[in-house]
Amino acid sequence: QVQLVESGGGLVQAGGSLRLSCAASGRTFSRYILGWFRQAPGKEREFVAAIIWIGGMTYYADSVKGRFTISRDNAKNTLYLQMNSLKPEDSAVYYCAYKSRTTNYGSNYDYWGQGTQVTVSS
Repeated sequence: QVQLVESGGGLVQAGGSLRLSCAASGRTFSRYILGWFRQAPGKEREFVAAIIWIGGMTYYADSVKGRFTISRDNAKNTLYLQMNSLKPEDSAVYYCAYKSRTTNYGSNYDYWGQGTQVTVSS
């Protein structure tokens, strides 16, 4: 089992920045993907970004391209999401997630963190 713990959420004004972190522990496979998803009240959970851990290939939702950057620190086994130029519509609970295969990066994740709240004020 993989444990994921997000941190770094908070309240920020529109146009500001936040960096989210996700610390991973437990058993992992040699080839896997870590991704970020978000869910606002009354809306479905949506894909934000993903990274293939070995190799570092990244994927982004159109809504965050050019503003968000996903990255990883192998030594710390930690995933990051740098969020710049934040908009009120970015407000949501952000989750990191793990999947043990490197295909279909937008779905079929196996483990999820508890989430961290991001609120962007106008």
